[in-house]
Amino acid sequence: MPEHFWLALLFTTLAGLSTAVGGFLGIIIKRPGARFLGFALGFSAGVMIHISFVELLPEAMEDFEAVLGGRQSAFAIAHLVLFAGMICYFFIDLLVPHEFGPQKDHPEGAGDSSLHRTGVLTAMGIGIHNFPEGMATFVATLADPRLGLAIAVAIAIHNIPEGVAVAVPMYSATGSRARAFLWSLMAGLTEPVGALVAGLLLLPVIEHSSVMPITFALIAGIMIAISLDELVPSARSYGSEHAPIIGAIAGMAVMALSLLLLA
Repeated sequence: MPEHFWLALLFTTLAGLSTAVGGFLGIIIKRPGARFLGFALGFSAGVMIHISFVELLPEAMEDFEAVLGGRQSAFAIAHLVLFAGMICYFFIDLLVPHEFGPQKDHPEGAGDSSLHRTGVLTAMGIGIHNFPEGMATFVATLADPRLGLAIAVAIAIHNIPEGVAVAVPMYSATGSRARAFLWSLMAGLTEPVGALVAGLLLLPVIEHSSVMPITFALIAGIMIAISLDELVPSARSYGSEHAPIIGAIAGMAVMALSLLLLA
């Protein structure tokens, strides 16, 4: 059993449960303002992009160079795996599209079947998209708990509005707070499931010299794709023109400062 196995599972579970936090906010508390959500999603994107290019990809290239003995070949393979991770996420998104953003207000208990279907499909889509995020958080924590914690926090931030996107239409359609909260909870629990799958796949071969650099580059590609295809467009959908980029800059700055202080 790897040294940080349980810590990795804890970080992943907490990141997933933040979807349920969003579900709770969606049915109990007035939804946060557009500027705040735009900033928060931009912050999350900034953290994930910075980690991918400053930590994960360079680490993958360094490890590949140690295995292959050549800088150019290590650079090429690391980037091929990076793009493979982005393509994998693209196909997941293509096969199971999901959108979340500003939700229209609907009367409570409206019993609208189309709203119910929207809530179910959003929960299923988010759940499937959360699966690779769980794998990323788990593997990163195994390698470096500090890095895993940063990824978990970034994912938790963007999971909160996803939980809102599940709970609001479900609550509006059924009038049941419990059902709306349960669906948001189930969408988030796919993250620790992804972590367990990553554990089952990687633990038997994790000592092999090429496993970790491949995993790092794949994770980087997945997180960059999530940021560019999901977080940034969703942040801008809240109608706040400058909050997303300010959030992204703040996220990168916070990560840079944390890496500097904890180096």
